[in-house]
Amino acid sequence: MNQTMTMLFAFLEGSGMWAPVIFLLFHSIRQFLFIPVALLCVVGGILFGALLGTLYSVVGLTISCIVFYFLYQGMPKTFAKVHRMKERWIGDRINLTIGQITILRCIPFMQYQLLSLILLERKKNLFSFTKQSIITNTPTAILYTLFGQSISHLSPSVIVIILLCFTALFYLLRERVTTVKWTSFFAKTNSPQ
Repeated sequence: MNQTMTMLFAFLEGSGMWAPVIFLLFHSIRQFLFIPVALLCVVGGILFGALLGTLYSVVGLTISCIVFYFLYQGMPKTFAKVHRMKERWIGDRINLTIGQITILRCIPFMQYQLLSLILLERKKNLFSFTKQSIITNTPTAILYTLFGQSISHLSPSVIVIILLCFTALFYLLRERVTTVKWTSFFAKTNSPQ
């Protein structure tokens, strides 16, 4: 990861005045190059500073979500694997709130496209999806841009404490109502009577 960060940093630094545009381009094609979100946000913070790095990362992550939206709308069968992952990890009865999606995006090992799919299922039109993407991407960009370098130097016990705080917030921001589909509630069972 350090080698990837060094190469990305050197490439962007050598881009001159085109560096912000190339940085946004990297954000928009990040999922195809398998570059982690945290890595790009850290590089943005180093190159552009805290304020511009955060701004560019929010814009870049939002562009990435919009690209996901159009790819999903154009090729829904291609995303069957992401749907299976959602059903396996989350199921179809749990509705994540915007706050929960925001917290999950801040956790580095969560699958970013899975969270985009969950957000897309909540907000079907482009305007609402884009607005919710900006809301959920902003804390992630701030966290990784401002604290990205120090996160890699934290001890395992501090990381566990941070993850426990995220877990508590995730629980507190949950949706208080569970919706059960009519067919699953009255599903026939093969039990003897």
